[in-house]
Amino acid sequence: MTADPASRDRLLAGAIEYVGEHGIGDVSLRTLATALGTSHRMLIYHFGSKEGLLRTIVEELEQRQRDTIAELMRDPDITVPELARRMWTQLSDPQLWPFEKLFFEVYAQALQGRPHAQPLLDVVLEPLFEQMRVLHRRQGMQPARARAHARLGVAAVRGLLLDLIATEDRAGVDQAMELQIELYELDVERNRSRDGARARPRRPR
Repeated sequence: MTADPASRDRLLAGAIEYVGEHGIGDVSLRTLATALGTSHRMLIYHFGSKEGLLRTIVEELEQRQRDTIAELMRDPDITVPELARRMWTQLSDPQLWPFEKLFFEVYAQALQGRPHAQPLLDVVLEPLFEQMRVLHRRQGMQPARARAHARLGVAAVRGLLLDLIATEDRAGVDQAMELQIELYELDVERNRSRDGARARPRRPR
């Protein structure tokens, strides 16, 4: 049998829609196949297993997130705080919580060394770090600090998303996110002042 990319993409889109509406819970591959109007054998053919399908869903959603960031970065004047606020508004939408619960479930499996989930580690960290590092550098930050801020920002957002879906304390988590952004702005301003002081010529004595 020859792989049909269009068929695979159609099944993946249907699976993403199903997860958004119903969550994943303990649904079987056969039940999922029935909901998608296909057979469990066809899902196995395209995705290897139910677990492989779930990992592929997470990978696709991560790619969509990176695509959104890339689109925002087309604006040469966009700042890190502005991008962070826009992305947080999107990611914290309750309609995305089923996907975020799935993300943390599959991510945990990858960290446990589960073979079906391990490929996820190649797409959920470094590509996003690189996007944010580029944005930090574009605004004049030194390379090492830009990468450190990129890593911290990704960790903060994912940690706060986990907090949000666990506690549903929207006001508290939103406040913590805004504090993270304000601390970033303070750090940027402090480093600008420090760099400016270094650049000023010393007066002759």
